[in-house]
Amino acid sequence: MINKKVCIMGAFSVGKTSLVERYVHSIFSDSYLSTVGVKISKKDIMVNNIEIAMVLWDMEGKDDFSDINMTYLRGAMGFFAVADFTRKETLDAALQIRKRATELIGKSVPNILLLNKEDAAIREITDAHLAELTDSGIQFFLTSAKTGKNVESAFISLADQMML
Repeated sequence: MINKKVCIMGAFSVGKTSLVERYVHSIFSDSYLSTVGVKISKKDIMVNNIEIAMVLWDMEGKDDFSDINMTYLRGAMGFFAVADFTRKETLDAALQIRKRATELIGKSVPNILLLNKEDAAIREITDAHLAELTDSGIQFFLTSAKTGKNVESAFISLADQMML
């Protein structure tokens, strides 16, 4: 079995822990508990007939990741930057996080932007923002930890990229 460390980063309350809980345990809870430090979860999967242990580092929410704790990122084979569809400033934070993380661990490390809470009725992230992301070549998924939409697909996509 191959271990692959994956960091999940983003601003406060974007749904990082909910995404991990949905992916690992297929559950969702409306109650909000802020992550302090890092919470580590694991899920074993098969990618191209190779067994992989996805070791998921759910990092505490921060609006400013200019001071990312390098010890948390050390050894990461991939990462997610997470934003909340209902708060545009979280997209700005996620893009800053993505930029800073690639500076620290390298541009070749696979990463995906997750735009979570896709199921929300009110959105601040518009189609124009999505077009900008597409034009800039940033890979992203529209996810919902609540409904499960695209959660599995996003994690499998990152796992596939880490195996290249």
